[in-house]
Amino acid sequence: MNLIIRLFITAIIAYLLTKVLPGVHFEGFSSAIIFAIVLGVLNIFVKPILGLFGLPLTIITLGLFALVINAVIILIADYFIDSMVVDGFWWALIFSVLLSFVTSLANSMFSDGD
Repeated sequence: MNLIIRLFITAIIAYLLTKVLPGVHFEGFSSAIIFAIVLGVLNIFVKPILGLFGLPLTIITLGLFALVINAVIILIADYFIDSMVVDGFWWALIFSVLLSFVTSLANSMFSDGD
């Protein structure tokens, strides 16, 4: 149940961010739910591989390269989801930073202390 709540929170925040950011678009809220599911799958399988290959750059840049990896994950999700459009790398970077920040705030507010 906790996973479903977190996916729903991510979908809501992603959908609201597309209303603020002109470079990221969803066709509807159902697209945001699909995005949250695809993002979760990519974070489980692809992000660790990218993180491993990007580890030297992440160390050299004191962790800033992890933001680039997050943006690449957003662009990969855009590739798989036809009802989502990201206008470029910089929009993906801004969207990923805001999504990570706001989602972590919302998850900490709605967590039950576990």
